[in-house]
Amino acid sequence: MTRKLFGTDGVRGTANMHPMTAEMALAIGAAAGRYFRREAGGTHRVVIGKDTRLSGYMFETALTAGLTSTGMNVLLLGPVPTPAVGLLTPSMRADVGIMISASHNPAHDNGIKFFGPDGFKLSDEAEAEIEALVEKGVEPAQAGNIGRAKRIDDGRFRYQERVKSSFPHGMRLDGMKVVIDCANGAAYRAAPEVLWELGAEVIPVGTHPNGLNINDQCGSTKPQTAAETVVAHGADVGICLDGDADRVILIDEKGTVADGDQIMALMAGRWAEEDRLNGGTLVATVMSNLGLERFLGDRGLTLARTKVGDRYVVETMRAKGFNLGGEQSGHIVMTDYATTGDGLMAGLQFLAEMVRTGQPASRLARNFEPVPQLLKNVRFGAGQTPLEAASVQGAIAEAEATLSGRGRLLIRKSGTEPLIRVMAECEDEALLSQVVDGIVAEVQAATA
Repeated sequence: MTRKLFGTDGVRGTANMHPMTAEMALAIGAAAGRYFRREAGGTHRVVIGKDTRLSGYMFETALTAGLTSTGMNVLLLGPVPTPAVGLLTPSMRADVGIMISASHNPAHDNGIKFFGPDGFKLSDEAEAEIEALVEKGVEPAQAGNIGRAKRIDDGRFRYQERVKSSFPHGMRLDGMKVVIDCANGAAYRAAPEVLWELGAEVIPVGTHPNGLNINDQCGSTKPQTAAETVVAHGADVGICLDGDADRVILIDEKGTVADGDQIMALMAGRWAEEDRLNGGTLVATVMSNLGLERFLGDRGLTLARTKVGDRYVVETMRAKGFNLGGEQSGHIVMTDYATTGDGLMAGLQFLAEMVRTGQPASRLARNFEPVPQLLKNVRFGAGQTPLEAASVQGAIAEAEATLSGRGRLLIRKSGTEPLIRVMAECEDEALLSQVVDGIVAEVQAATA
């Protein structure tokens, strides 16, 4: 089925503009309610979490109205990380979990992500069926069968305990100074509390959300403030989460940033040593650096690549029985512990390795030398299809021929924003810039 509403990670866009309007959220809620309440009778539940965006109130209310109109009972978790919804959906015997968040996007955006009753994100096919129901419209429940809604006060605490249980039993963070940047987002309370309860001295950044400052000069996409804080306070490490806390970027004691590829390399190597890396394989997307692939290969391990999107990583992991995967952007998925990327949980794994080895973050966060990689984004307008232009296709073909045997090229349309992403890797940095800039210029000309 063709999907128009759903992108790489649910439905996403600018609040109060199609498709992220209250009316559409109402329709999506009703469609999801009808989809997950296909069998008559019994109790049907949905858990809803959100991040700290101002528009979250509007979408929470609209979704609740749509869901209850089809007989679903709604449990409102309030601000919690996305992985908390993945955890609590099966834990609370819900039919579906919904997270209201636009992740790392600015405050004026928002999104709707779905989790099935097993706590995993929905397949493309399930999303297409829900989208078809939105377009068709659904029959509401009879008046006596309308659902109820209530707030759940302990959802965050349930999640925090699960996160702590992933940390090695008996290990503590006493004496460790940790900067935690919560991006003024969903983990602004959970993350500092977990770290403090495990014994760390916590220096919080981005923990004062006002509805409009999520991801604003903070978090995993803007780690400069946290890096400066690490250096200024002489901290041992910095952990940067994004708005819904399913991503993590690390900062060593020198203020140097480490991305998801470096974190995955550390974890894959360690898990392989402990004989708990299923299939000797790490699952990552086409965006992960060639240096990571070489690092794994040198250790007899395999990198299985998927298309971009953490749920595609998870789908491959589940299909083939692998237990570690993620994205360069910081989604780290450990299916032994969670159903989706969990930034805080991944950060704790890194801290555990610091405690276990006694080595500084700067040593553990630099596991391989990345192949020079250049990524540039070109924004396009509504209705534009720059990748179909003959001039752009010609530039891509020429670049592929130039890089043949020397590097790799990846051109893709973003699934969450109106952007064309142009990425290349090559040891020759001058050639790298030439190739990327040439394609970017053609895409810009096609969008002018």
